[in-house]
Amino acid sequence: MKVIAITGGGQGIGRAIAYHFAERDYAVSLTDSDAAAGRETLAGIGARKGLGLFVKGDVARPEDVTAWMARTVKELGVPDVLVNNAGIMIRKDVLKLKPAEFRKVIDTNLGGAFLSAQAAAKVMARRGTGGAIINIASTRAFMSEPNTEGYSASKGGIVALTHALAMSLAPYRIRVNAISPGWIEVGDWKKSSESVKPHHSEIDRRQHAVGRVGVPADIAKACQFLAENADFMTGQNITIDGGMTVKMIYAE
Repeated sequence: MKVIAITGGGQGIGRAIAYHFAERDYAVSLTDSDAAAGRETLAGIGARKGLGLFVKGDVARPEDVTAWMARTVKELGVPDVLVNNAGIMIRKDVLKLKPAEFRKVIDTNLGGAFLSAQAAAKVMARRGTGGAIINIASTRAFMSEPNTEGYSASKGGIVALTHALAMSLAPYRIRVNAISPGWIEVGDWKKSSESVKPHHSEIDRRQHAVGRVGVPADIAKACQFLAENADFMTGQNITIDGGMTVKMIYAE
């Protein structure tokens, strides 16, 4: 049985990825700072007859990442795939944003991706059969709304981290790629106490060339492609946004 490790697997896109791979006979290890969300995802994996492991942790803390990876290897085996999905956003007037708040976003989103990739790569390299690392970036690496400096900077960093890791880990046959989601609706993929039924207007849909807002399954399917069907791809970023970032918009 193959093993996938997912950061931020408790809710949203991470939960969808966990379920998608569990349904395809992967053992799923997830870490999340929200224990309630993580336990719900683990229960959902069990309901799908899958094998899972949840370890509460903060990916910005090296000791938490090390402990999670050690338990993963001990209880499930060396990961074949790592998905770096964990991320936070602090949206605040840039003139009032505190340095500590900016650093928190960078440490979690970008630092957490590095720490998790490093931990997974160490055990993948020792096994000697390669592996795949998939970093979840964002279209905000290339375009922004106001007051999202930490998040945008972290996602831009993830794209750069991806091609750097791809070169460094190539001798170990570890491929590293990124996915940049656009607008992905996760309201109904949150933990039960926060889950809401999504509603999108016609304008919401028309912003996308494909005529709809994205869903977490769109990203999960791309992760499967990069994990299983992309042997000749490394160091790349795939934008999955329904065509939103290539649609020309004229301000009135």
